[in-house]
This record gives sequence, C-alpha cells and structure tokens, in this order.
Amino acid sequence: MKGKILIIDDEKNILAVLSEILEDDEHFVRTAENGENGLKILRKEEIELVLLDIKLPDWNGIDLLKLIKTEFPKTEVIMISGHGTVSMAVQSTKLGAYDFIEKPLSIEKVRIAIAHALEKLKLETEKNEWVKLGIGEHEILGKSRAIKTIKETILRCGPTESKVLISGETGTGKELVAAAIHQQSNRKNNPFIKVNCAAIPESLIESELFGHEKGAFTGATKRKLGKFELADNGTIFLDEIGDMELPCQTKVLRVLETGEFERVGGVSTVKVDVRVIAATNKELEGEIEKDKFREDLYYRLNVVPIYISPLRERQIDIPMLINHFMSKFCNEKGLNKQILDEKAIELLTKYSYPGNIRELRNLIERITIMIPKEIIREEDIVPILGTKREGTSDIFSASLSLSDAQRTLSKKYIETQLELHNYNISETAKTLGIERPNLYRKIRELGVKKFKN
Repeated sequence: MKGKILIIDDEKNILAVLSEILEDDEHFVRTAENGENGLKILRKEEIELVLLDIKLPDWNGIDLLKLIKTEFPKTEVIMISGHGTVSMAVQSTKLGAYDFIEKPLSIEKVRIAIAHALEKLKLETEKNEWVKLGIGEHEILGKSRAIKTIKETILRCGPTESKVLISGETGTGKELVAAAIHQQSNRKNNPFIKVNCAAIPESLIESELFGHEKGAFTGATKRKLGKFELADNGTIFLDEIGDMELPCQTKVLRVLETGEFERVGGVSTVKVDVRVIAATNKELEGEIEKDKFREDLYYRLNVVPIYISPLRERQIDIPMLINHFMSKFCNEKGLNKQILDEKAIELLTKYSYPGNIRELRNLIERITIMIPKEIIREEDIVPILGTKREGTSDIFSASLSLSDAQRTLSKKYIETQLELHNYNISETAKTLGIERPNLYRKIRELGVKKFKN
C-alpha cells in the first residue's frame, strides 16, 4: 500500500537513506530536518504518516507528537529514537503513536511498521465511509433467517482465533463477511490483508503471499514482503482459495501448521502470527475428488464454515439492499435524494440476480444515473430492465442450429458478465474460468458489443 509520508529527523544521512528506500517502494516522501519545518509541511499538505525522531534541535519529540495528534488526529506517527527507553515507548503509544522503533533502524522493521500503519488508516477510512452512509461498519444487511444466522456466527467466532471458510456464489458478499469477522476479533486494530487468489498468475502467487528476496527471479530488484508478513498480528483473507494451485496450497498448509515460511529465493525462516479466513465459490469437496485441492488444507481451513446463500433464495433482503444502495449512490454522486416506489421495488425484487448483490448494486447505480427523478416508478425502470434482459428468450423460440444457438448464448452471457464486473476483463475471465487472452479471443470471435476496458 502506497502512502504520503513525512520524515522528521535532524540526521541528514537518515533522511537521505529512508527517503530513497521509501520512494523506491513507491511512497510519496517529504523530509524535514527540524520540527518547525515538519509542521509547515503538515499544515500545507495531506500527510498520512510521520516518521518522527524523538530528539530534534528545536522540539522535544514527545511534545511534537502531542501537537501532531491534536492538529492532525488522522495522521499516524511512528517514533524513532537512538535514545529510547521502555517508558518512553509506552508514553509515546499512550499519546497516540502507532509504533516506536529504536536506532540504528532496521529497514525491515520500518517497512513492516509503515505497511501496518497505512493498512490501519485504510480501515479507518472505510469505517468512516460506512458511518457517513448511516450504517455500522461492515454491517451485513438483511433480515432473512440466513443473514441472521451469519450474523450470529460472526459474533460467536469473531473473538476466537478459529479459521473460517466462507462459501457462496460470486457476488454474495464473502469479503464483507470476512471483514466483519476481523472487526469482531481481538486483532481488529491490526492489518486486514486481502488476497484474491484467482487474480494472481500462478507464477507470482508464491511471491505475492510469502514475499521474495532480491535476485530471486528476473525482475526481483529488491526484497518484497509478502501478504502473510504484512498481516502479522492481524488477519489474512484468502479469497477464491479454490483457484490456488497445489504447490502453493502446500506452503499455505505449512504456515497454518507452524506459522513459518521462507520468502521465495530465501533461506531464513520467517515467523508470523496470522489468523486465516478463506473464501471460495467452488465446491471444495468436488475439487478434492478431482485432485485439485488438498484434503488436509480443506480440513485445516474449514473449522468454522459459513455459507452465504444466493440473493434469489432470500428475496426478503432485496428491498433493504435497494434502499441502502440508493442512499449510497445519491450520496457519492451528489444527487438529490431518490426513492423507488412500492411497485418498482416489487418489480426489482422478482429478479433472480445471477450476479447476486454485485449485480443488484450495479443495477441500482445505473438507475440513479439514468433516471433523474425524486420518485422512481415501475414504468421508469422497465426500459432499463428490458435492455438488461433483451434477446435471451428469443433464442429459444427461433429456429437455430445447435452451434448457432450456442454461439448466441455465449455472446449474451459474456456481455452480461462483462456488465456485472464493470467491464473488468480480469474479474470477468476469473468468473468464466478462462484466461484473459482467451476471453479477448472470444470477444473478437463472437462480436461481443464494445466494452469499456
């Protein structure tokens, strides 16, 4: 995660070395040799994180920390010192410092502390966005029995260290459930790291999860920390774990059993304390029978199973989700408040939504944009719903050869999936179970309507 970082230290060599390393890591970096210059930068620019020396020529670092946390409460501060004591570290933490690192600085420790602090900021930002919308952070919306059961399970398993396996169709909200579990845990103030196992090429998945050493492979110009290391003392969410290749599954199993791994190209063992939550849209028992998923890994992950039923099986939840998304998009886009009348909501509730909540979300966003009315009625949304489904039923009444029917259905299905995934080729290819180049080829062959990506 990239951040806007300010380094305040009177040692020029530390400023030079740290700024070079952090810029190589693609952070935006500013530097100041004293407290006053640091404050000027903070008051002019949006700084997310400050690395603050405790001994400055014009300020006591503790006093400056107090001022920063008073004027800029959302800015995280990591204290650094060559004269640190335990009491000083405790005092800094009580005053709001995220961490305290002693000199000589370990670049590895600095990088990990920065990654964790920026992850905390991201979580806080997400929390504030939820609050603005008038609902609790990571709240699972719905009043069906299925949703109530999920909420009860989250409350029971959240405070434990148990591993959780979330299953359900694409678009049902598995990531939201994982985030809610993390927020109910004792790790909630530590990182929540998300990994989409299906979106990472097989050749890069090990490096992404476990990191790599400089020179481990072509293009590895510096050491990189993996997701497990970044999630230390927090939670890692392995989304679509059913798409992970067997060799990587073996390494994940070892981490679950021992908490240890080696970076790609490395020889030293890294120890981590990580809670694992996994999710899949596949039937893993079937994948085990096909020798595509390790049985021992499945039982390690499936300590607390959570199944999210598709939206078509809990239509009672749809009106609440519609109202939530309407408020969300009107708020985000600065639109006047819009509401759907009873018949419009009834019409939307009858749809089966093969793309689940993601499809419903996209549909409501389209409605708020395309129908600029305060009260949206059934007749207003019929054209949008008609466009969404037009042409599919004609295939079954037309006299077509089997190959022509298959071609037409494939074209319509790919167009629908592109739309559901906001024309993101990678996400669409993942859902279809094909590689990106193959999807591009299908788009050309079938004459799929022009897409946005």
